[in-house]
Amino acid sequence: MQRRDFGRLLSGLALTPLLPRRARAAGWEATLDEARGQTVYFHAWGGDPKINAFLEWVGGQAQDRYGVGLVQVKLAATTDAVARVQAEQAAGIVTGGAVDLVWINGENFAAMKQAGLLYGPFAQGLPNWPLVDTAGKPATMTDFTLPTEGFESPWAMAQLVFEYDAARVKVPPQTLVAFEQWITDNPGRFTYPQPPDYLGVTFLKQLLYGLMKDASVLQSPVDEAAYPALTAPLWALLDRIHPALWRSGRAFPANEPALGQLLADGEVFIGFSFNPGRASAEIAAGNLARTVRTFTLTGGTIGNASFVAIPFNAAHRAGAEVIANLLLEPEVQARAQDPAVLGFQTVLDLAALPPEDRARFDALDLGLATLPPDQLGPALLESHASWTTRLAADWTRRFGVAQ
Repeated sequence: MQRRDFGRLLSGLALTPLLPRRARAAGWEATLDEARGQTVYFHAWGGDPKINAFLEWVGGQAQDRYGVGLVQVKLAATTDAVARVQAEQAAGIVTGGAVDLVWINGENFAAMKQAGLLYGPFAQGLPNWPLVDTAGKPATMTDFTLPTEGFESPWAMAQLVFEYDAARVKVPPQTLVAFEQWITDNPGRFTYPQPPDYLGVTFLKQLLYGLMKDASVLQSPVDEAAYPALTAPLWALLDRIHPALWRSGRAFPANEPALGQLLADGEVFIGFSFNPGRASAEIAAGNLARTVRTFTLTGGTIGNASFVAIPFNAAHRAGAEVIANLLLEPEVQARAQDPAVLGFQTVLDLAALPPEDRARFDALDLGLATLPPDQLGPALLESHASWTTRLAADWTRRFGVAQ
């Protein structure tokens, strides 16, 4: 090879990594042009006023920065949006769908992905994707054991924490044995949301983590032959504690906000949330006593990520990508982590951020009740999505009560 040819080869090799970035930049400019003037209908759970207010703020940012409108379609359950897209697919509606963006994870993502109801892959093409901590937070790439493969983009990290009023609970129970004893010793002061609510089913899965000899089976689809024996200790434990629950286990709160209200009202002394900053946010808002604190269980608690996805027939696909990218902006992520706003955990790699963006997070006061990240304990992997649906159905058959 002649020297000049070798030089050309090196030059070509040096330029090759730049081409995808240039192509991405050019493609993103086209996306922004297409998105301007669109209104994105974001189907998201509407049960928390703080989340609703945050999404309204995000909508204002989208309008000011990109000329993209955002309307939150408030859902009682994500399955409502899934059913809407399924119905449109069955009707042959392949463009102009009603759902542009959906807050989704777990069994709903699995169902939509399997049925071909999602647009993508799109996530890795978002300009802010390189900021996501995919190595340190692997849940950003795997949803209930199912690889996301770019069909959804993360926007918040979550880990189960228990909330307690330190004025009433001097030593919180941090093992399963201690927890059962505490419930028995304090009748009426603990409960959990009624499955199939996601938080109620998460509580069941957390119990299984502590009861199973080999909890790794939760990472695989439910084996119907082994299921009865594997879950027998769970149902036995629930049979023991239900008489000592709030309202003697004859009624259950509907969801996380309802459970949080019971804690605020002093009806229960221990609650729980998938948001490690929720208690601090509620204290800051004046909704919880300043004596409320959080704890996790020895051995860890379940953690996962919240995602957004774009249906295959979204009417405003470009606008939806703009919103997904905006949710990954450091300014937006830092605002979501502020306990005075939401207290959500960020999906970003803070060590990789520019100093001015890292400073946004360093300046946050995590609040009275929020555990520092190094005190949260291990984040246990979410189970395969089939466990969620199977446990919810079995719980309803055994304990279902009218709301």
